[in-house]
Parts: sequence; structure tokens; C-alpha cells
Amino acid sequence: MDSRSHTPVTAALRLCLHALLTGLLALVAVRAAGEGAPHAGAVAALVVVMAAVYGAGAVAGTRGGALARSGTRTAAVRPEGGAEAWAGAETETETEMETVRPRGRAFSPSLRPGTRAVAVWLGGLCALWIVLLVLSPDALWVAFPLYFLQLHLLPTRWGVTAVLTTAAAAITSFVAHRQEIAPGAFIGPLLGAAVAIATVLGYDALFRESERRRELIVELVATRAELAEAERTAGTLAERERLAREIHDTLAQGLSSIQLLLRAAERTLPGDAPATAHVRAAREAAQANLAEARSFVRALTPPDLEHGSLAAALERLCARTTGPGLTVRFAVSGTPVELPTPYEVALLRTAQSALANTVRHAEAGRAEITLSFMDTSVALDVVDDGRGFDLAAVPVDERGDGGFGLPAMRSRAATLGGTLSVESAPGQGTALAVTLPVGGPVLGEERAA
Repeated sequence: MDSRSHTPVTAALRLCLHALLTGLLALVAVRAAGEGAPHAGAVAALVVVMAAVYGAGAVAGTRGGALARSGTRTAAVRPEGGAEAWAGAETETETEMETVRPRGRAFSPSLRPGTRAVAVWLGGLCALWIVLLVLSPDALWVAFPLYFLQLHLLPTRWGVTAVLTTAAAAITSFVAHRQEIAPGAFIGPLLGAAVAIATVLGYDALFRESERRRELIVELVATRAELAEAERTAGTLAERERLAREIHDTLAQGLSSIQLLLRAAERTLPGDAPATAHVRAAREAAQANLAEARSFVRALTPPDLEHGSLAAALERLCARTTGPGLTVRFAVSGTPVELPTPYEVALLRTAQSALANTVRHAEAGRAEITLSFMDTSVALDVVDDGRGFDLAAVPVDERGDGGFGLPAMRSRAATLGGTLSVESAPGQGTALAVTLPVGGPVLGEERAA
């Protein structure tokens, strides 16, 4: 919740506090004069002085609040608890993001809660009240607004101590002036102190909770925007990959076959045959178009594979994959060999999908990707120590969150003549392995294309 939504409430509470203290001081002076008290003149003088001291702090607070509101407003919570209602103004921000900082700009910069200046000001105000309390028993009613000032301007520990001390002074004054001990002498001040403490600390707790919820909402909104952008990027990359695969599997393969057939036909024709020039021209056109198709495929490959090998792309993937307490490592086994683009794309996409599931669902502390080059195959292993899952409970049409699910990864591996295996159990982590052949007709066809 933005702190600006508190402005009308805090302003109203601040005005109520000013009116309450001023009204009670006026009541003390009027009663002293009306009842012909022996120290009526001194009581009136003390009331005026105390009102002036309090008014000076209130005026300075109004100016300080205006300065705070001229800048960017931030949500705030006073250290060690306190009543935000009794401050009623916002603080200047010093960062681009909204932060939680101490409030209390209802007073000038030199009278911030918890500072020595405000302690001196409050101490002087309380000292004047004690003198007034000695001269007039009616001054004990001023203790109630003082409770709220003490709880707001002082840290919680000292604020509660000051409130109890003020309540004890009010009780002592009542007993001294009335020359009797009555239950009301204790119940009234103590009950007022309890109400003030409960109100101030309760409001402070509610305010802190609202700030935590506001921050959570801000984080959720930011995360939603990031997820939307990530989904758009993933969709774009997936479409590029699909087009590259389709061009490679259809146009490029067809043009490659046409070129081979025309080359064979050119060799069987006599050199002076009229059709030889036409066959040669057709073969060169097919070769040029095959080169164009391959350039399209290279342009549509994932950006991670544009500037480096598959191993480098996987290492970058591990480096930028983060999660709560998650460490991702990458290792290469065997002697790396050059792989066709569809192989590299399939292995990279499988690693991305597996790591995404690890971050989102596994709650793992460690994950490791191993790329292994063997004599007749290349294998990718993704292992984590997360909570695992029941393989039998995975739906047949499961597609994962924003990426390829297990059936899609298995289908991709099968298209290239490979296999995918998954081992997992609840509480025992997950191990995923993709194996693709590096020799035989499948790779031969890929390289020929």
C-alpha cells in the first residue's frame, strides 16, 4: 500500500492530537481561574509556556512535512515500532525504488523521532507538565496526549518506559492533591496508558503488515511483467527454431537431393551433349539455393549457438540460471566434436527446459549438466538433488511450464534417432539423460544436408 493513502488519516489524527492537547491545557487554566486556585496565575503562565513549546514543535513539524512532500514519497516504518498516525507525513526518497525508511517528518529535520533534539524537546515539555501537575491536579488529564507523543517520538522500549513514568507521576499527583488513595487514582492513568500503548503498537503492526503486502504486490507485478516478457521471447525463439527445422528437413534436404541427382546426370552425359549445359545450370541453381537455405537455417538458430559451441552455450546457461540456494555446474566429458545444428538445438533446448523445471519445481540446492562425447553417441545429463516426482503421476500430455515437457523432449530426441530417459522419485532428486547417435545414417544425412 502506498504511503500516500495514509495522508488524510495521519493528517486528521495529527490535528486531533493538537486539538486534544490544546483543549486540555485550556481546561486546566480555566478551572484554575474559575475555582480561585491559590496558584491560578502561575498555572495560567505555565499553560501558555507549555502551549508555546508544543506549538513551536508543531509549526516546525508542518514545515518539515511540506519539505518531505515536495520530493518523491516513500512508504515508511519507524524503527523499533511507533505510531505512524502521530507523525503523519512522508519522507524524501534517496533511491529510484520505493524503500521503507523512518517517518516522523511531522517535525523539522532536527526533530526526527529517536534523535537527541526531539528527546530534549519532549523532555522539556514533560518537565513543564510535571511543574504544572504540582500546581494543579487537573493537569493529570494532559498525560493522555503525552502518552502518544512519547510512544511516537521515542524508540519503543524508551517510549513504553516514559508512558509508565508519566502514569506514575499522574497517580502520585492525584494522591498528593486529594490526600487519599482511591481505586480511580490508579485505574484512570493506567487504563489510559494501556489504551495508548495498545493503540500505537497495534497501528504500527498493522502499518508494517500493509507495507509488507504492498512490497509483495510490487514484486508480484514486476515478476508478472518479467514472465510475460520471457514468454514472448520464448515464443519468438520457438518459432524461429521451428522454421529452421522445417527449412532444414524439407527445402534443404530436397535441394541437396536434387543437386546430387543432377551431378550424377551430368557425369553420365557426354561432354558435347546439348543437355549438358542445361543440367549444369540446373545443378548450380540448386547448389545456390541450397546455400541460401542453409544460411536461413543458421540465421534462425538460437542466439546462444550463434557465437560459440554447444558446450559454451550450456556453460553460459548454467552461469545465468539462478534460484533460491541453487548452484548449477557444467562439465564436459570426452573429446568434443562438431555436431549438426539440429543436434545442438535439441540438446540446448532440452537443457533449458530441464533447468527451468528444476528452478520452478524441484527446490534443489545443486544441479549439474554434463555433456559427454562418446565414440558413437553424444549424451546430455541433467541431475538435481531436489524433491523429485512420481513418474507414474506425470500426465501423458504434460508439456511443462512455458517450455517442452517430457513427451516433447522425448519426441525431439526420437526425431534425431536418439532416446530420452528420466529417473526420479519423491525426495530423491531427478536425473534426465538424452542420448543422440554420432555415427550411422542419421548423422550422415545431417552432414550431407
